[in-house]
Order: sequence, then structure tokens, then C-alpha cells
Amino acid sequence: MIIISPYARPMRSGDKNHPKNYPYWNVLIPLIKTLDDVVQVGSGSEEALLGVSDLRLDLSLKDLSELIQQGRTWVSVDSFFQHYCWDQNKRGVVLWGQSDPNIFGHPENINLLKSRKHLREKQFWLWEQTPYDPTVFVQPGEVIQAIKSLI
Repeated sequence: MIIISPYARPMRSGDKNHPKNYPYWNVLIPLIKTLDDVVQVGSGSEEALLGVSDLRLDLSLKDLSELIQQGRTWVSVDSFFQHYCWDQNKRGVVLWGQSDPNIFGHPENINLLKSRKHLREKQFWLWEQTPYDPTVFVQPGEVIQAIKSLI
């Protein structure tokens, strides 16, 4: 299985368009499914993305760790999940948009950043101060190539 963690923590403003959230999951998931089952992890009331094989919400850290170890690899936005996988010594793919992988990422992962020109000027500002821009992310084909290089 390939695990996906598609969402960053919800913003305090309640805005669903978090600037860290990858916009092309509807294209990417069918591509991932040609390689393996897709298991989505998350928290709260997140809804399953179209095409995932399984949705696992609010897992304990123990259960999340076991799932990570069972998976072939994972794909995530910049969120808790990529840091937890790093702690579990499990490499994966991180989808970056406006946050800087040189500050918040781990070099053991494949950190996909479309361009440093899209990074927000003040990396430590609140995300509510950053408008959502879906054009700052890499295309699904680049993500699939990164996944294939890991499995």
C-alpha cells in the first residue's frame, strides 16, 4: 500500500483552502492506484478522497507507526505526517508549495518543490496570511516518478 496524507492542519479561520494543500489529488490518486492500493490518513472529519482504498482517521501514534511500517512509501503535504514518517525512518514524497523544504523538510525524503520563486517571503507567518495558489505545486506526473523511485 501507498499512504497519502493530503491535508495540512485546518486553519483557525476555517478556510478549507489551506495554502499547503495539494490541488491535484483527483488526478494523482488514480495514477498511484496503478502501483498499489492507496490508504488515506488524517484527522477529524476529513472526507475520503475519490479513489482511495481506505480512509483511516485519528489513529493513535502506535497504530499510525504500524501502518507506516506496513506501507511501501507515502506522499504528504508539509504537515505533521512527514515529520512523523521521518521519525519512523520511512522515506516518502513531500509536496511543497509555499513553505520552504530547506527549513521545514528532511533531506532523506523526496521534496518536490515547483520553484523557490513561489515560497512565501515570511516563512514563519501564520498560514491565514497566505492566499491559496494551486499553481505553486508540481504536476502529478512528477509525483508518480518520485514514488516509483522509492518502491
